[in-house]
Amino acid sequence: MADLKMLAIDLGASSGRGIVGSFDGNKLTLRENHRFSNDPVFVNGRFTWDILRIFHEIKNSITKTVIEGDNISTMGIDTWGVDYALIDKNGRMMANPYHYRDTRTVNITDYVKNYISPDEIYRITGIQAADFNTLNQLAADKRDDPDSLDRADKLLFIPDLLNYFLTGKMATEYTIASTGMLLDAHKRDFSFELIDKLGIKRSLFAPLVQPCNDLGGLLPQINEEVGKNSIRVINVAAHDTASAVIAVPAQNKDFIYISSGTWSLMGAELDKPLINDGTRAANLTNEGGVMGTIRFLKNIMGLWIIQESRRQWKREGNEYSFAQMEAWAKEAKPFASIINPDYHTFNTPGNMPEKIREFCRITGQHVPETVGEVVRCIYESLALKYRYTVESLDALMNKHTTMINVVGGGTKDKFLSQMTADACGIPVCAGPEEATAIGNLMMQAIGAGEVKDVLEARQIVANSFELKHYEPATDRCIWDNAYERFCKISAIV
Repeated sequence: MADLKMLAIDLGASSGRGIVGSFDGNKLTLRENHRFSNDPVFVNGRFTWDILRIFHEIKNSITKTVIEGDNISTMGIDTWGVDYALIDKNGRMMANPYHYRDTRTVNITDYVKNYISPDEIYRITGIQAADFNTLNQLAADKRDDPDSLDRADKLLFIPDLLNYFLTGKMATEYTIASTGMLLDAHKRDFSFELIDKLGIKRSLFAPLVQPCNDLGGLLPQINEEVGKNSIRVINVAAHDTASAVIAVPAQNKDFIYISSGTWSLMGAELDKPLINDGTRAANLTNEGGVMGTIRFLKNIMGLWIIQESRRQWKREGNEYSFAQMEAWAKEAKPFASIINPDYHTFNTPGNMPEKIREFCRITGQHVPETVGEVVRCIYESLALKYRYTVESLDALMNKHTTMINVVGGGTKDKFLSQMTADACGIPVCAGPEEATAIGNLMMQAIGAGEVKDVLEARQIVANSFELKHYEPATDRCIWDNAYERFCKISAIV
């Protein structure tokens, strides 16, 4: 088998990378060829993505593959979900896309209730309630700037927009569209029933395509700019979590994963949606996966709390490494303070350590002051939230989880991985770290006919990358007591 070379563009909320993947028929190897920061822009009251700079950096990554002689055959783009840009009748982007943390959607659900009930939305879409979901963003556009929707010809999600810039082809990739509370989870297509009730025109939405769809080559002017090559652009699983799940090195379908990064996406892979009163009460979501699967999961605040705390300490003149913070956390007293990671104030930027201290004050707990105390509080609380989520998933799916697979950047936090095993009482397999890029590349390899299916892709991942295993502590009492406190605190706030 000839060596297959591919380019994964993996865009996160704070940075982006170009990853060159080489597949020899047995193993996949990675090489990062370009990295750049992804810095949102606040201007004229709008919190937006600097999408043209992102596109410029993607072209830089493609150019480097030409300069370095990589002979890339295909490329694919994955990003975060829900956000979009509007395209006018002349094919031009009307404005920079809003960032999902923009405040225009705060309490938007009260407005949406005038048109559609939350129960009906969940029954059809199976998507957990969140102000920033695409349906709610469109409702904010309809309420605050209806002229923009009238002038728009098409809506493109972020990876679809970037693919359009590269190829001139408009398409809506299924997994990215599934994040936005716009699809009928059972029909796997747009729910025009909901869209009509909100007064959004149907023609706004480009046709849905599945991962492995070939969009063709680069536009002539783009190809000229990046160095002339025969690269083809492929619709991969464009939602970053959908790509990450492909890279879970499980050898059967019965597993629970945590895609650990800014968010912790924790769930299971199902053959069909699971939508009922219990899943709605637990605020669990049904997003589209590859090859007919559903990602049944919980969206947990994740390492954002650590990242934002670190940014605050840096603003105060103290730049700590993650290794330093972990070392100080290990020295701090266990379970002195516990938070609910999904408490609403933790969702927005700001002084995160002070937000944590305020949470502890209102719940009558020890108030963490040192860096080590704050970090340990975050780690232990995340691990306890994972236990709560495992128990919820197991009860709703009528199963008993025997292994948790952690993938993504969070696998670097060995202390958190061990805590996850201890809190849940379940072994943890951590790795690979670059799960999103790997899943992106594996879908390109499947599209090229070099890999049969996702099960084969997962075996290749297990053979190609180092995995770390964590066994739970034998003494469960201390974690059981902490979990009881966590449940009481979470029920109050």
